[in-house]
Amino acid sequence: MPTLLLVRHGRSTANTSGLLAGRTPGVDLDELGAAQAAALPGRLAALPLAAAVHSPLERCRQTLAPLAGARPELPLHTEERIGECDYGDWTGRKLAELNEEPLMATVQQHPSAAAFPGGETMRGMQARAVEAVREWNERIEREHGPDATYLMCSHGDIIKSLVADALGMHLDLFQRLHVEPCSVTAIRYTPLRPFLLRLGDTGDLASLAPREADAGDSAHGAPRAGGDGGAVVGGGA
Repeated sequence: MPTLLLVRHGRSTANTSGLLAGRTPGVDLDELGAAQAAALPGRLAALPLAAAVHSPLERCRQTLAPLAGARPELPLHTEERIGECDYGDWTGRKLAELNEEPLMATVQQHPSAAAFPGGETMRGMQARAVEAVREWNERIEREHGPDATYLMCSHGDIIKSLVADALGMHLDLFQRLHVEPCSVTAIRYTPLRPFLLRLGDTGDLASLAPREADAGDSAHGAPRAGGDGGAVVGGGA
């Protein structure tokens, strides 16, 4: 099955102003975020990409713009289900104020029970994102083969919830994960289990390039992208 690269959008104006942007339109990358996006094509240069899928929000489209310019042949697709969490009435409010809300303790410590007023639940957010990834995995494998690599540009909570799913981690533990703006998280999906190859990587990604499988890989179901996937997840069969 394919390898998925989850890219968090570059730093945005909402990140620097301490706002919970959510689905607010018109939230752009700031100067650093634009520089992070400009560096992304170089970081991904060694990796063949079958497609790039992105959240409909501007900050994700802006993050992928330099990559699309560098690879004009790369198919781009918008996917609503990996869009930001619908924070409802919390959207656009300052995080410093939201930290005083009783619900914030639930969001941080028991997110599977969190429902944003006028918005969605965190478990609903995870469910739609996981469904999208499962369907895209099948599509990419069908169209490009089982060793294909593709990219999704999304948001912090979405990416953390997908990592939690890949690790078999309960959603209530996903706040223990952290992904920086414009970081890359890599998950290699197999018929038996996913492998987390990178989490929030902000450096060079060349070691994720496809390589020839050896007998040990095929016997143990280890990922074929990069060389350290089995070690990261803590052992083989």
